[in-house]
Amino acid sequence: MLRRTFLNGVGALVLAMAARPMRALAHARGAPWDALRKRVGDRLIPVRSPLLESARTGIGQDAAVLFARLRNPYYLGDDPALTQTLGWIDAWTSQPSLYAVAARDAADVSAAIDVARTHALRLVVKGGGHSYFGNSNAADSLLVWTRAMDEVQLHETLRGVDWPAHAEAVPAVSIGAGALWGRVYRTVSAAGRYVQGGGCLTVGVAGFVQGGGFGSLSKTFGTGAANLLEAEVVTADGRVRTVNQFREPDLFYALRGGGGGTFGVVTRLTLRTHPLPATIGAALFNVTAKDDEAWRVLVARTVRFYAETLFNPAWGEQLRFEPGRRLGVSMLCHSLTQAQVRATWQPFLSWLKAHPDDYRLDAEPMLIALPAARFWDPDFLRTLPNVVLTDDRPGAPSANVFWATNLGEAGQVLNAYQSAWLPARLLDPSRQVRLVDALLSACREWPVSLHTNKGLAGGTEAAIAATRETATNPAVLDAFALVICAADAPPAWPGIPGHEPDVAKGRQEAAQVARAMAPIHALVPNAGSYVSEADYFTPNWQQAYWGRHYARLLKTKRRYDPTHLFRGHHCVGSE
Repeated sequence: MLRRTFLNGVGALVLAMAARPMRALAHARGAPWDALRKRVGDRLIPVRSPLLESARTGIGQDAAVLFARLRNPYYLGDDPALTQTLGWIDAWTSQPSLYAVAARDAADVSAAIDVARTHALRLVVKGGGHSYFGNSNAADSLLVWTRAMDEVQLHETLRGVDWPAHAEAVPAVSIGAGALWGRVYRTVSAAGRYVQGGGCLTVGVAGFVQGGGFGSLSKTFGTGAANLLEAEVVTADGRVRTVNQFREPDLFYALRGGGGGTFGVVTRLTLRTHPLPATIGAALFNVTAKDDEAWRVLVARTVRFYAETLFNPAWGEQLRFEPGRRLGVSMLCHSLTQAQVRATWQPFLSWLKAHPDDYRLDAEPMLIALPAARFWDPDFLRTLPNVVLTDDRPGAPSANVFWATNLGEAGQVLNAYQSAWLPARLLDPSRQVRLVDALLSACREWPVSLHTNKGLAGGTEAAIAATRETATNPAVLDAFALVICAADAPPAWPGIPGHEPDVAKGRQEAAQVARAMAPIHALVPNAGSYVSEADYFTPNWQQAYWGRHYARLLKTKRRYDPTHLFRGHHCVGSE
């Protein structure tokens, strides 16, 4: 597959960027912007990129300040010119739109769509801006920026539009497209309810749901898409539609995992809520094996322990296998007391401590269970060591916290990212040795993580049944985990002295990731992959992301967006 060039010479890029203000001025005086300004007024705003300006001026001191700010996900999200990922080596570089509509409601979105359609403008949509494929940015485009649409409204019981009399009313929450999961969790849990959102607190709600997103507790509560009850969406014809399983069900189906920004611009989502678990707990520790023989035993023991003890609805999150014979455990659970969490892990930890010559723990394992109502409370989280970081901008809201483990993702440049669903049959005792062999081979090249919450096998019947009704590749139903192998680098951008992407290193790490994933792909040929966390260069992406659902999604795309106003890399219909 041919790859786009990431860097065709810094000089040419800087010259192109220097010409942009003249193009912008010409566009600003044109009919499209005048027409749009008449409809949305001062919500049509120019987009000015601090990265582009830094590349133009080449002032190193200012660049150093800028690149420190780029490690703050709230800074990235609050600037329409920026994205949470700044690029992908040999794939794309984050580029600012020319103008943005800072949308307050569906009417603003409809105006932007009408003008883009009429004047053949490139249109992009940004809420949280977490697209790894770069689909929330495009140079000289019109941006529909939904960040201000962040209202959260709880419903004790909800009956959707045009629901028949036999359809049961359910507890729910309606959320604006630009809301971030941290705020949503705080609002919903304060009412004693739980909504299935993302693990990262700064991920936007709309893109997460449309991508079929997972949370730590998805084995119990299903995916974000599985919990969607109704959506307000503006389609390519500018119409504001309210869709659900009884009203325009094909479009509703497409919004449940068919990919963000593909079938329209979602402006509000209504999701089912669940009783809030009493507790959310965790087991966190790292252990290193002294030699290859002890490492093989540890990996085999970990796989067996997961299969026998953790392969159930209560447990999710990550088991990480790294070069240097290092195992990282970051597992979360719900509805267990601290005594039960400790009892769960006691056999595994006792075995480790019984072999002190073979295994070394970095520190005493953290085994905790917290009241679930406090799990997203910023004031409480700040009392825990090394758990959250804060938005360090002057005057930033005190509620703006993010998990410390997400720091490396803010402003990252991706060198590689691959994923594959692992079927639960690999946990059968007779097949575990093949899984262990593949993991051992993979992690000799690069770290690999089993994201056990991103496969629904072992989960509740309700979670599996609800997810079966979504557009997500059905491989997720039989998978016990999504294996992820990725390489990234700190914030960088072409043409900024001292802060350019290291293309040679990026390509080297991409080759290492490919070698690491080779034994996984050999173990599970043609494995499905999660569309929001996948390889930009996946050749058979239609099958990988959606499997047998793709034909239905393509039919819906052609019906609601026949001219491909909404387009992006590896989106439905982008062939």
